[in-house]
Amino acid sequence: MDKITVQDVLLTPLKRIHNPKGDVFHGMKKSDLGYAGFGEAYFSTIHFEDIKPWKKHFEMTLNFVIPLGDIRFVIYDDRENSKTKGAFFDVTLGESNYQRITIPPGVWVAFCGVGKNYNLLLNLANIEHDSNEIERKDDLSEIKYSW
Repeated sequence: MDKITVQDVLLTPLKRIHNPKGDVFHGMKKSDLGYAGFGEAYFSTIHFEDIKPWKKHFEMTLNFVIPLGDIRFVIYDDRENSKTKGAFFDVTLGESNYQRITIPPGVWVAFCGVGKNYNLLLNLANIEHDSNEIERKDDLSEIKYSW
């Protein structure tokens, strides 16, 4: 298992059940650690070597699952009262490392498509999207990290 270096971030191994007619990919149950309620679920894609820049939610808990492809996530903690303030956590999830990452409110996340084919992300969020509870840094260099 990857060593988590940012407080309150969780990695949860998920089951992929093989079926000759089509596999079953587990995502989340309300009894799972990291479940904080349900607000919405959405899918997003990211192309190979593209990076979606930094964003931070103030209220939303993110639960990302990658059923197709591989996506590299970088989490940055700048929370004032966090034991891991200033820390980064870098992990690649997807077909070769099928886990769910739970990202709490208040930390930054950016991600990069590393699968050469189709990279599909599912977010199981605890609240509905609200553009007033998110901060974005469209310039990737605003948070110093070596991609």
